[in-house]
Amino acid sequence: MEKTQSLSNSHSIFPNAASLTTSTRPTEWSEEELLIAKTIEKFVEKQVMPKASALEAHDYSATRQLFGNAGDLGLFGADVPEAYGGLAMGKKTAGLIAEKMGTSGSFSVAFNIHTGVGTLPYVYFGTEKQKKTYLSKLASGEWIGAYALTEPGSGSDALAASTTAILDSDDGWVLNGEKQWITNAHVADVYVVFAKTDKGMTAFIVERTMNGVSIGAEERKLGIKGSSTATLILEDVRVPEENVLGEVGKGHHIALNILNMARLKLAFANIGTAKQSLALAVNYGKARKQFQQAIVDFTMIQEKLANMSIAIYGAESAAYYTASLLDQIDSHLEDGQDVVKKISSHKMDCAVNKVYASETLDRIVDEALQIHGGYGYMQEYEVEGLYRDARINRIFEGTNEINRLTIAKSFLKQYEKDPSILNQKKERKQQESNQSFNQFSGELLLIIMKALPSASSQALGKEQECLRLLADIIMELYVMKAALLRHDGAADNSAVEQLITEVLCEEGYRKVEAAAVSIIASMSPDDLDKQRLLDEIKALPVPLYANLFAKKRKIAMEVIDHKGYFI
Repeated sequence: MEKTQSLSNSHSIFPNAASLTTSTRPTEWSEEELLIAKTIEKFVEKQVMPKASALEAHDYSATRQLFGNAGDLGLFGADVPEAYGGLAMGKKTAGLIAEKMGTSGSFSVAFNIHTGVGTLPYVYFGTEKQKKTYLSKLASGEWIGAYALTEPGSGSDALAASTTAILDSDDGWVLNGEKQWITNAHVADVYVVFAKTDKGMTAFIVERTMNGVSIGAEERKLGIKGSSTATLILEDVRVPEENVLGEVGKGHHIALNILNMARLKLAFANIGTAKQSLALAVNYGKARKQFQQAIVDFTMIQEKLANMSIAIYGAESAAYYTASLLDQIDSHLEDGQDVVKKISSHKMDCAVNKVYASETLDRIVDEALQIHGGYGYMQEYEVEGLYRDARINRIFEGTNEINRLTIAKSFLKQYEKDPSILNQKKERKQQESNQSFNQFSGELLLIIMKALPSASSQALGKEQECLRLLADIIMELYVMKAALLRHDGAADNSAVEQLITEVLCEEGYRKVEAAAVSIIASMSPDDLDKQRLLDEIKALPVPLYANLFAKKRKIAMEVIDHKGYFI
C-alpha cells in the first residue's frame, strides 16, 4: 500500500517493518486463536476468580489445581515446540494468551512467570535431553516453573550475584546462596538458578526435591497477594553436570535474553488488565448518577475514558508489532548462540513495550479508581485490588529506569554504528497529518542528536536525565510507528480508530517536542548552538494542531456505547 511505503521510509529506527509477512494488527485472528481467547475468558471467570480468596490465603493446592486445568486446556504450550508437548503458535498468539490472562489478577503473574522465564530458557538454551525432561511437564502444567536471578544485594545489577556454584570431584556442582523475591517459589517444581562459577555467571536447573533446597516465608506484599513470592534458599545443593543450562560462564546471555522475552509478555498482561480497568470505569460511570445524570455524561470523565482508550491502542499496537517482528525470527533460530544474536537485537523493542505498557496500565487503573471516587478506595470494589496489583509492573522484569537506559543505549549503539538509521524522506506532500506528526517527530530526533556532545552511549552514560528523555522519545516514535502500520495495513478502518490514530500521533509529537527542547536546553554546548537548534524546531512545518477535545469526546462516546475497549 502507498501509505505503508511512505511510512516505512519516514525513519528507519525500527528494523524489518516493511518486510513483515505476518499482520501487526491485533484484531486479525484465526478461528483457533479466537477459540483460545474465549477459552481463557471462560477459564478466568469460572475457575480463577472463584478461587481468588484461596489464592490470596496461599492455598497452594488451589494454585496447582488451576495450573493443571490450564495445562489441560493447552494454555501453556504456545511458545513450546510440538516435539516437546507444545503448540508452537508463536509470539503473537502467546501475547494474546498473556493479554487474556491479564484479567486474572495474581494468577496472571504466576501464569506468565511459568510460561515466560520459567519455560523459555529450556526452549532456547536447553539440550535435547533437558527439553525432553522438562518441557513436556511444563507445557502440560504437571510441573510449575520459576526463575531465580534476583538476590538481596543484586536487584537492578542482577549479574552481581553472590550465589556460588563450585565444581567438585564427582563431576557435579554444589550451589550455595539465596535468591530473593522468587515468583512461584512455594509452588514451583523446578527453578532456573543463576550462580557464580570460576568461569562466570552460569545457569543451573534446580529441582525442588534436591537436598538442600528450601523456601522462606511468603513475602507480605502491597499487591499480587495471590502469587507466591519467597526466598529460594540453597544450602550445599548438589546439581549434576547435565543440569547446567547453556554454557558454563555464559549464563548472562540466558538471563538477559530471557528477560527480554519476559518484558514483552508482561506488556501483554498489562494490556489485558488495562482493558479490564477501562471496562470497570465505563460501567461504573454509566451507573453512577450525580447532579441528576450519569457521570459519563460529563466531558471531563469522557476525556479520561478517551485517554485510557488511546493509551491502550498505542500499547496494544506496539506489543503486537514487536511480537510480529519476533515471529519473523523465532522459527529460524538454530541454537543458543543464534538466540543471543537475534533476540538481543530486539532488546530495545521489548524494553519499550515493558515501560510503555506498565505506565499505561498505571495511568489507566489510577483514572479508573478516580472515576469510582470514594468507592474505588474500598476493598469491596474490584478496581481497588487492580490498583494495588498494578504497581509492581514498573518494578519487576527490570525497573522502568533500567529499561529506559536500555532503550536509550540500544538506540545510541545503533546510531553510532550507522547514523543513516535516522535518514528522513524529505517529501512531505500529500501526507495525512498523523503521518506528518510521525515524520516530524523523527526529524526532532535528528535535531537532538546535534545537541549531544557525542552519539556514543558510553560518553553519555552519566547523563541519565538526558537518556531518560531520549528513551521517552524513542518510545513515542515506536508507538506511533506501530499504530500507523496497524492503521495503514487495514482494509478498512473505523471512524473511531482513525480518530485514535490522529490523537495518538499529535499528542506523541507534542511529547517528543517538549522532550527535545529539554534535551537541547540542557545539553547544547553553547547558547548560539542552543538557539540555532531551537530555531530548527520552530521552523518545522508542523500541521495545525487539531481540536483534541472534540475528537476525544467522539472516542469516549463510542467507548461508552460499547461498555469498554472494543477496537
